[in-house]
Amino acid sequence: MGLKAKVQSVGSTLSGMVMPNIGAFIAWGLITALFIPTGWMPNEEFSKLVEPMLTYVLPLLIGFTGGSMIYDGHRGGVVGAIATIGVIVGSDIPMFLGAMIVGPLGGWVIKKWDKAVQPHIRQGFEMLVNNFSAGILGGLLALLGVIAIGPLVGGMSAVLQTGVDWIVKANLLPLANVFIEPAKVLFLNNAINQGILTPLGIQQAAESGKSILFLLEPNPGPGLGMLLAFTFFGRGAAKASAPGAIIIQFLGGIHEIYFPYILSKPALLLAVIAGGATGTATFQLLGAGLKATPSPGSIFAVLLMTPKGIGSFIAVLSGVLSATVVSFIISAIILRRSQDDDLDIEAAQAESTARKAESKGKGVRPTINTNAAETTETGDNYIGAYSDENSNLSDYSHIQQIIFACEAGMGSSAMGASLLRDRIKKSDMDIPVTNLAIRNLKAGSDTLVVTQNELADMAAQKAPDALRVAVDNFLTSPKYDEIVMNLKSLQIEQQESAQSETHTQIVVDNIDDIDWSAVKHVDFIHHDQRRGTSTIATSELNNRLQGTEVKASSTPIGQLTDDYSELVISTEEAIANVKLRFTNVQILKVDSIIDMATLDEVAKRLGGK
Repeated sequence: MGLKAKVQSVGSTLSGMVMPNIGAFIAWGLITALFIPTGWMPNEEFSKLVEPMLTYVLPLLIGFTGGSMIYDGHRGGVVGAIATIGVIVGSDIPMFLGAMIVGPLGGWVIKKWDKAVQPHIRQGFEMLVNNFSAGILGGLLALLGVIAIGPLVGGMSAVLQTGVDWIVKANLLPLANVFIEPAKVLFLNNAINQGILTPLGIQQAAESGKSILFLLEPNPGPGLGMLLAFTFFGRGAAKASAPGAIIIQFLGGIHEIYFPYILSKPALLLAVIAGGATGTATFQLLGAGLKATPSPGSIFAVLLMTPKGIGSFIAVLSGVLSATVVSFIISAIILRRSQDDDLDIEAAQAESTARKAESKGKGVRPTINTNAAETTETGDNYIGAYSDENSNLSDYSHIQQIIFACEAGMGSSAMGASLLRDRIKKSDMDIPVTNLAIRNLKAGSDTLVVTQNELADMAAQKAPDALRVAVDNFLTSPKYDEIVMNLKSLQIEQQESAQSETHTQIVVDNIDDIDWSAVKHVDFIHHDQRRGTSTIATSELNNRLQGTEVKASSTPIGQLTDDYSELVISTEEAIANVKLRFTNVQILKVDSIIDMATLDEVAKRLGGK
């Protein structure tokens, strides 16, 4: 694995602990912005929430999430949270970095313990051993956190904070954008923002009430300026799609929408780097900062996290505006000097996908398996951007929900889910569409999973029984039209079938005349008080049907389901009553329902022994 992939892997792990808890960070930021003495609505009672949330709630959430990512959901999370309280007590600063270390460590320790010990636990002692082992190991890690890990991480944080303070005082912070902007295009933004800037920014905000570090990566100005340049000076598809991308990027906060535009003309990196550096310099000059990290990087989220005071808003907006202007001017010059008739934005989107996959240590899937036999062997039954041949209406017959799965479970997957949800609603269908992080994906055959191409293999591992669709881009995929068309066509087909399909009741005494492919259940109907014969017949037939999905039962006539998949076996006396009350069931008339030769033949026809 290359250095970039290793950095991405670490960043993905760190962001995986932070992103699910962004709501808690935003809650803390809003409470801080509103109720502290310098807030919008100072309130002494409400402001008491700020310090406990910062000191305990947020680190414990991170520690729990980190532990649950490593092992067994709740069990790993509990041990991770117990370990986290140790580093909290062992330090006098907010322990976000400490939680990111001991949370996964707690999950790893209990995972190794269970692997070694659980096979040897005597029956009946499982709960006792599991509960005490989690408590003891978590407690030991908490003690270790108080004695060693907490002070160590506190010292590391102090060194890092000192370095950041030195960079700020030396006016070198704008140089950070030389690394941040290219890293965003290479999908390394999580490693930088969630792994480094956010923890240090929270510590800085706890001391001074705000932090400029929250503005470095989420600043929407550089991307906005570049997209505006495409709007005015671009050509072809890039020019036509840029206005829509502006709405998604600047208002929605989904920055990855503009990455393909940069990859279509790599020289545009100079524009976003210059724009980012200009914005950061402006932030620093005017003393801008935010109360907490804005997520996603929307202008609305940035303004919500801005401290009280007209000066604070002017400083933040000035930084965004200056970044936009500089990025726009340089992008415009580059585009005007370009001799290309039309930048290949589709090829750039493919390259963007490739770079994202490479950053995760994976290769982009070059083809989709369309051979039915090979598909069965490999499990590669994707329906995606590379192939349409393996998509058919019957694949959608059991779909009850649709899940969009991406790396973090936010951002572009939420936008994609929203787009498809709107199309399904307009088509008068009632199918829930949700989004989540792919690490939390659990889905069966009743689910359609939509992922990006580079996550198709992981989706296959997480949800092997689900119908899976792989797309290039959650925001622009033509596959959504195909999904809606298939679901709607199936709905219409089912409605027409339900309205027109009526079965003529079949009453036969020749076993060859039964539609055996439709039979899902066998009912033995007894006559008058002769219940014992139907009970015996049921037991004998079920023994012969072991290993099949068809079951038999001794069914009172009042509980019989009037459906073509029901096969009624009975004598002529009982059948007369069945014919009067039911019209759809299949009926096999026999002289005796405990005739073993008949039961053998019925079992044989249904795949039994």
